[in-house]
Amino acid sequence: MGFEDADPGTVRPGGRTARVRASVLRAAGDALAEHGFARLDLADVARRAGVGKTTVYRRWGTVTGLVADLLLDMAEQSLPRTETGSLLGDLKANARLVQRTLADPRQGALFKAVIAAATCEAKTAEALHRFYDIRVEEWAPCVRQAVDRGEVPEGTDAHEVIRAVSAPLYYRLLTTGAPLDEAAADRAAEAAAAAARAGAYLRGDEGRG
Repeated sequence: MGFEDADPGTVRPGGRTARVRASVLRAAGDALAEHGFARLDLADVARRAGVGKTTVYRRWGTVTGLVADLLLDMAEQSLPRTETGSLLGDLKANARLVQRTLADPRQGALFKAVIAAATCEAKTAEALHRFYDIRVEEWAPCVRQAVDRGEVPEGTDAHEVIRAVSAPLYYRLLTTGAPLDEAAADRAAEAAAAAARAGAYLRGDEGRG
């Protein structure tokens, strides 16, 4: 999958309602990055955003509702896929986008907080799943185009290939603490591309001898 490390809500045009949403989502992201999900408080977010508490409570209602909107906004604001003309080039572009985001101090902390919350909060988990579904779907055509070019076998599951690119990077973020650099991103892309070419991501019966 891939997403830019842009601040949520920062490029949304419109009137006062749009500006309030952008300010509140930015404040929510800052609070999540600083203190985690457990200490996220709507009144604190309102104070950070410079808006009335009633506005935040009326529009988002709960912390989980606010986080869900934050994730939706981040998915909508993420950069579109890059098409380089080769599967490896496309997957490297995807991997480096993920790497830049997760290596960013604010965005990396934000994702850690949301992922931690998703393990024990069903609505946050649903919102996180929707976020990744949107981003995987954005990049899946790169794999479908590789099938059309004959780079990978017919029947390759495009979504699984895209997920395989970012999986090692999230593993580093959440478990090992190893550097999240471009070399790690490129290795993740190369491994996913090699596995796809070898038929590791064929769907269903197509992957069985």
